Amino acid sequence: MTRRTRRSICLTSVSLCALCGESALAQEWWRDAVFYEVFVRSFADSTEGPLAGDGVGDLRGLIERLDYLNDGDADTATDLGVTALWLMPICQSPSYHGYDVVDYKLVDDEYGTNQDFLDLIDAAHARGMRIIVDTVINHSSSDHPWFVESRDPGSPKHDWYVWSDQPIRTTWEQRVWHGTGRGSAGPYYFGLFWRGMPDLNLRDPDTTAAVHDFSRFWLTDLRADGFRLDAVRHLIEDWPVVETTPETLAWLEDYRRAMKAANPDAFLIGEVWSSTDQVARYIPDALDAAFEFDLAFAIVEGVRDADATRIARAIDTAQAAYPPGQYAIFLANHDMQRVMTTLRAGSETDAEALAKAKLAATIQLTLPGIPFVYYGEEIGMTGAKPDPDLRTPMQWNPDAANAGFTTGEPWRQPHADTANTNVRAQSDEPASLLSTYRRLIRLRTEHPSLWRGRFARPQADNPAALAYRLP
Repeated sequence: MTRRTRRSICLTSVSLCALCGESALAQEWWRDAVFYEVFVRSFADSTEGPLAGDGVGDLRGLIERLDYLNDGDADTATDLGVTALWLMPICQSPSYHGYDVVDYKLVDDEYGTNQDFLDLIDAAHARGMRIIVDTVINHSSSDHPWFVESRDPGSPKHDWYVWSDQPIRTTWEQRVWHGTGRGSAGPYYFGLFWRGMPDLNLRDPDTTAAVHDFSRFWLTDLRADGFRLDAVRHLIEDWPVVETTPETLAWLEDYRRAMKAANPDAFLIGEVWSSTDQVARYIPDALDAAFEFDLAFAIVEGVRDADATRIARAIDTAQAAYPPGQYAIFLANHDMQRVMTTLRAGSETDAEALAKAKLAATIQLTLPGIPFVYYGEEIGMTGAKPDPDLRTPMQWNPDAANAGFTTGEPWRQPHADTANTNVRAQSDEPASLLSTYRRLIRLRTEHPSLWRGRFARPQADNPAALAYRLP
């Protein structure tokens, strides 16, 4: 064993302080929540109903598995104990991932119906869980009727998208202007991520009104508890700048006011994939919270490399950058290599990787901030790019077909490590990663001083030791 792998990051016991400073913080529900990110397509195929056994996860399948996440009984310890769900996009879309929407008011027919979503809301709320939905306001699908109509320069919806006779220079590295003429000549529309995702023109008041309208629909008619807002740093361009412009921040502030008017309890968290100093510009006026990417990478890579100094530095930076608790603390998401894959690359044995995964989870779930757990991280699922391999079916049961995900042909095959990495094998094993997550989430839920207290991080003499406490 090398010197590096013998080193370990030590986490001191975190004292539980009665002086948690609650009065200094607003009592929004999301401050107490532990979120679980669900890719509905990969979580659970329903066993009954019209979508049963079709190889695609759906809302009915999620309802069937809610007791795994939270059974609604505080006296049991057999559920994960999360108190909120983030659903990746569930609107009608031509793609497997759903980030190119063709109907913002309709649940994708592969996942079910709007009534299925309402039934999910009822079932989750009965267990004390909230649900936020991934909402894509930067762009739509090129198949959306709005964009199809926008291609006509004489259409009232022409200005709902960003058009130009010639490509305009941007600071983005990849191709962003896409021609509609013969041989891909002009006129050109702006699609930052892909030609199939044309950017909405949010400078146009009618476009903004339409976005407000479908967003209110999800909060009022479908009773969602809030939104995870995708790619929000790219909403409005100031050529050549395509991220975090003053107009973007101002637009989001207005959007947030409108959503709070529709539902004062609505939670708005944004994806601002950038450095901490840039992410913090959105809080608290443009968003309630945002994801802390610098801290996520620091925790996982710091644990992998036994580099406590990097983790401590990222913690200090985040604590100084945001209002108390108004950032999401996470380890991985649907766009990032799974934690266990990263940790195995820095470990000599699976046992060492497991110990590191437990340590990473411990750091995440005892720090201030709003925890988000990506589905399958709690059992150590693996996955690296391309993206579909980060989003493979949940591994429930090694003895059932397709890891217990579906009785049909799965849309994507489960990973080959299902035999050793699955819910059933870990559920009754006290030393498993799943049992560790269950204990940590209960610890956090039962002792709010872990995240509400006046956080302090004393200096550690050992560079491989990470210490923090609540005075």
